[in-house]
Amino acid sequence: MSLESHVQALREKHALVDREVEDLERSPSSDDLAIRATKRRKLALKDEIEQISHKA
Repeated sequence: MSLESHVQALREKHALVDREVEDLERSPSSDDLAIRATKRRKLALKDEIEQISHKA
């Protein structure tokens, strides 16, 4: 897997997690812990994307 394709895959995962956060925030039955955990996953993906992009 090339570096560019890896970054693209991470961006796609980030977009999916972003939609998941939005869905959780809209849902009246979601709990704050689930939202925070999902946001942390999203941030971790963003950080990984930035680290890889700066190495290239």
